[in-house]
Amino acid sequence: MTATRPGAGTVPPDLFASLCDDAAVFPPGDMPLAEAVPAHVRHVAAAHASLVGPLVLPQARLAELAELTAGYPAGSVELAVTVPSPDEVAKALASVTTVPAARLRVLEVAVPDGMPAAEVVPRLSTPLQVLTTSDLTPVTVYVEVPRDERRAELIGCLADSPYLAKFRTGGVRAELYPDERELARAVLLAVRAKVPFKATAGLHRAVRNTDPQTRFEQHGYLNLLAATGAALNGAVEGEIVAVLAERDASTVAKLVGALSPEVREAFRSFGTCSIAEPVTELAALGLLTPDLTKDLL
Repeated sequence: MTATRPGAGTVPPDLFASLCDDAAVFPPGDMPLAEAVPAHVRHVAAAHASLVGPLVLPQARLAELAELTAGYPAGSVELAVTVPSPDEVAKALASVTTVPAARLRVLEVAVPDGMPAAEVVPRLSTPLQVLTTSDLTPVTVYVEVPRDERRAELIGCLADSPYLAKFRTGGVRAELYPDERELARAVLLAVRAKVPFKATAGLHRAVRNTDPQTRFEQHGYLNLLAATGAALNGAVEGEIVAVLAERDASTVAKLVGALSPEVREAFRSFGTCSIAEPVTELAALGLLTPDLTKDLL
């Protein structure tokens, strides 16, 4: 299905395919898992299902998930599991096997303070060998790139590995939000190294904004998508900063409407506490047909 976009005909449906990872249990949404699981199941059966990625869950909550989904069909809940360290990956994989309803699709691995960038990929390789010989495949592995001096080296290491990058774009405190220049540099590093990435936290609206309650400056997920397209087209840092800083929704919608679906090979997805909000916003901007909103919770 295609949708009208501002002044530019139709949007290829692949542009938003599996764009929205369901992070309902994370702040600021903090939905109870007992509510998040059935809500996720409804999302993936709804009219907007094509936009929905896996349910994102911390490793520590897999036992709780096993209890809640005891009566679910095997493999019926696709998961992205967040792991606090490469050294915890083996434990996470073992925990997933105790949840018959779960189908692991994504691992998101954080890098602890003090772990050298050069050690991350080797520490992942041994526990992840099981994925090449088990029914857990295919699993996409993201490594959360620290916002410090290790960033460039780690992205370089990821370029020589099967693993992708994850960028943190916000959080519960103002200092957890990278400014436009920092995020532009991260996007450029990933695009130039040909390392696909996802984003997490703080992307609560389609377009750059100031949160009316917290007063935090928040990136827009469509700004990030458009900035990735600009980087792929050879834009320099200042041009990408300008795209990330753009606050006019019509301007951002036009930039996104002109993108090729190939941009999603670079920017894979983003985590959202509410699947309904991005679907509603995209439809309001003319980037999705309104009928995709008919089943919103």
